[in-house]
Amino acid sequence: MRVRIARSAGFCFGVRRAMDKMEQLLKTEGPLYTLGPIIHNPQVVASLAERGAGLISRPEDAPEGATVVIRAHGVGREVMEILGSRGAKAEDATCPFVSRIHEMADQAASEGTPVIVIGDKQHPEVQGILGWTRGLGRAMETEADILPPLPERALVVAQTTIPPERFERMCVSLTDAGVQVEKRSTICPATSQRQAESVEIARESDVMLVIGGRNSSNTRKLYELCREVCERTYLIEHAGELKGIEITPQDDIGITAGASTPDGTFKEVVARMNDIEKQVEIQESDFMAEVEATLVQLRPGQTVTGTVVQITEDEVCVNVGYKADGLVKKTDLVNQDVNIGDEIEVEVVKVNDGEGNVLLSQRNIVNRKVWDAIIAAHEAGTFVKGIGKESVKGGLIANVEGIRAFIPASLLSLRYVEKIDEFVGQEMDLKIIEIDKSKKRVVASRKAVLQAEEDEKKKAAWTTLEEGTVVKGIVRRLTNFGAFVDIGGVDGLVHVTDLSWKRVGHPSEVVSVNQEIDVKILKLDQERDRISLSYKATQPKPWDIAGEKYVAGTIVTGKVVRIVPYGAFVELEPGLDGMVHISQCALTRIEKVEDAVKVGDEIRVKILSVDTEAKRISLSIREALTDETSIEADAADLAEESFDL
Repeated sequence: MRVRIARSAGFCFGVRRAMDKMEQLLKTEGPLYTLGPIIHNPQVVASLAERGAGLISRPEDAPEGATVVIRAHGVGREVMEILGSRGAKAEDATCPFVSRIHEMADQAASEGTPVIVIGDKQHPEVQGILGWTRGLGRAMETEADILPPLPERALVVAQTTIPPERFERMCVSLTDAGVQVEKRSTICPATSQRQAESVEIARESDVMLVIGGRNSSNTRKLYELCREVCERTYLIEHAGELKGIEITPQDDIGITAGASTPDGTFKEVVARMNDIEKQVEIQESDFMAEVEATLVQLRPGQTVTGTVVQITEDEVCVNVGYKADGLVKKTDLVNQDVNIGDEIEVEVVKVNDGEGNVLLSQRNIVNRKVWDAIIAAHEAGTFVKGIGKESVKGGLIANVEGIRAFIPASLLSLRYVEKIDEFVGQEMDLKIIEIDKSKKRVVASRKAVLQAEEDEKKKAAWTTLEEGTVVKGIVRRLTNFGAFVDIGGVDGLVHVTDLSWKRVGHPSEVVSVNQEIDVKILKLDQERDRISLSYKATQPKPWDIAGEKYVAGTIVTGKVVRIVPYGAFVELEPGLDGMVHISQCALTRIEKVEDAVKVGDEIRVKILSVDTEAKRISLSIREALTDETSIEADAADLAEESFDL
């Protein structure tokens, strides 16, 4: 008889994280409730209830002021809002892998993109994901669910615990049905690893034991996958159920457990294997040798991935699949904010420190990876994320994944930066422009990133521009010769002569900075990056409406703007001048126009004629005076007659 035990059996990272949170809250919070069973394991749920953890099935049932733990499956946005409205304190223990799917669904829905979730329709995790799709979500289990109406395009995500091949098959079927699939494989890697390892063990076993709650979706899937390759596969919730299983001395046995199976239950099943009738006796030493054979072999300098299982004041204990757990000094962690259940990558320093412990390190391996990534980004010309840390002479020190990078002040922005301190604490995209590998020095540029973004915006904007069209723009800068206007990512120039139909001394007489205006595109020259615009072309021409606005025989007020030997030009409005002939300048004959009027005088004139085609308006001061004198005389006579009466 041979016994094989799956290394990946038992609590997954998300469930362990949720259980750790429950343990902490049981010590500090009260009253405490879980929204649905914290895990699909009746023994664990019963144990938590005995210790004071209540169970509610709906957010509306949460007592006011209570602490409610959101299980690893997660919930929709509306559930969180209901808890808040009832004054309940929500402690979110959603698995980070599931939270990532929520973010994807929320982002897609905010952009109007439908979301399809491949998984069990009624599973709490699937329902929680649908709660972030703003009504644009739909769950599908099998090809039978691919029914019209189907969206033209959709984001397709997976329940974290479904088999990868099922997800891939559904994506192909959706594509065949005419849906443009944006596929995101959101299956938990631990789930895939557990399923693959369990199937491999089941294939080589005569009897396969799958330990876990019958209500657990991932345990059922594990059972179904193992059953496909091993007919004698049994799903058991606890060690007591082993009595009904027949095992012969010739049988090879495989053991695995679902993600919601506690370590104690798993160990108890293994320990009670000796109690099964007809099972060959296995000595403890033989069993431990079998278990030890499944553990990895370590050597100094080796890189391994482990799970944080304990945290002390100055050390972190990491399970790396060896016969003894490894220890990492907190001072040697790149990020000291680790939690139980976190997976971290470490380097083996010593296999045995003299007390049986494995000594591990994280800083060197992480720094090496980051440094390699920075070098790769420099060679590829791609951008990296950095955070401003310190203002120094001549520039800014930024943190790029733990590596110090210097950004010269001249490369911080497209324009001069007066206060470098403003960038401290700010996240920014950077381009690595210089690396000294021997000294591990990095020089970066934020300006290069901004310039690339500007170039992309300009490139996109040029494709939409067309001569003769009218577009909206924002005045960005004024000069003596015109106004620069942003028309959607590129700047064009409105020359001072194209600002108004009247003569303009300075652009500020017509427009102001940040003012939104309509402009007409006169000319495009992409090679020279020049755009000529006109503001006045969007305004009515004075001469086009002069015939309607100024009628012969009416008297108006104007301003003398120019005098010539034969008469005076009078501005009726900006861009519209009329002419008073010298013979019409006064009631009596004059030798010079200046004898009657001067430049700048505000005068009353009578319109004699308007010729819009020739752009001429004839005016008369004399007739205006005559008419107004006659009106005054008539008014005086009328007043005298009234007095006589």
